[in-house]
Amino acid sequence: MKRIVVLTALVVLFFGMISCSYTPSIVDADGEAVYGSIAEMAPVTLGGFEQWLVIRGVDRRNPILLFIHGGPGVPETPLFMSVCKDLQDDFVVVTWDQRGTGLSFSKDVPTETMNVEQFITDAHELVGYLKDRFGAEKIYIVGHSWGSVLGMYLIDRYPEDFYAYVGIGQVVNTYENERLSFEYAYTRAVEEGNRKAIGELEEIGPPVNGVYGDDPSDLDGLMTQRKWLLKYNGVMHEESSHLKYYFAYVLSPEYSIFDAVNVLRGVNYSLDLMWNQVLQVDFFTEITQVQVPVYFFVGRYDYNTPFELVEKYFDVLDAQKKELVWFEESAHMISSEEPERFTRLMVDKVLRETYPKFP
Repeated sequence: MKRIVVLTALVVLFFGMISCSYTPSIVDADGEAVYGSIAEMAPVTLGGFEQWLVIRGVDRRNPILLFIHGGPGVPETPLFMSVCKDLQDDFVVVTWDQRGTGLSFSKDVPTETMNVEQFITDAHELVGYLKDRFGAEKIYIVGHSWGSVLGMYLIDRYPEDFYAYVGIGQVVNTYENERLSFEYAYTRAVEEGNRKAIGELEEIGPPVNGVYGDDPSDLDGLMTQRKWLLKYNGVMHEESSHLKYYFAYVLSPEYSIFDAVNVLRGVNYSLDLMWNQVLQVDFFTEITQVQVPVYFFVGRYDYNTPFELVEKYFDVLDAQKKELVWFEESAHMISSEEPERFTRLMVDKVLRETYPKFP
């Protein structure tokens, strides 16, 4: 009898994961929905294409925090909404699966719209939508990795929309980014005497203008370099596998099994179409002055977007207010590696210093 019950539960769980996705209500100690809270998962049309949002907050009157994920093509809703759950006490937290990504993946996405300018337009429309819907004068942005590219372009072009910007794994100059990242992985392989890693890295060779090999459209070299970067903790300080993060998608209520599969499809689709555009980013020359408070949260061991480039950019960036904050136990995945400290600083530093209605 017990075996039948267990099997039944597993079947129900399996088909539930396959068939539906939702975001749970925010409840109190008695399991009742908190009055005035918001827990919503819905599409919105941006740039003529339907894209999905997850919106969660204990009080819908709180300031809006838009998290812009990395990649291109790597949604982070399951991670950000779970490990940084306490942010929902002080913000209305919004995660957005960009076109061609995760919940927003579709074979019908026009390939010609997979370009940086379109994504900036999508993001700007989203900010306007959030301001109008919640009656907000401004909002907050957290940009992670590729999301930090969009974040910088947004605050540069539309400073009136934002209380502050927080860059995690901040992209600065992609050519230099790849050179330093390769150099780190190769040096670690030599130090360890890892013949396989040395051989594979020597085969692809150091990147030239950010490109591994002779064909800019061939991303196999990039994937090889990232494999060894992960191995040598340049992505996550204390982990050398993405397995935990993959499971986050499978177990997330916001993603069905089909959505989790689309995460992988979206990564390949987005990178193939956009990586060469990302390689052109150089904020040393493009954006040297902004009119929005800027916080760079920097992982001490980040070699995915090398920390030394962020230090150099911080020194030359002219901002209304700027601060560089070190995370001593993190690499590239700060909000997942040190979620408690990240959450505390978002409230006690960023919100306290920039929100005019802070208590």
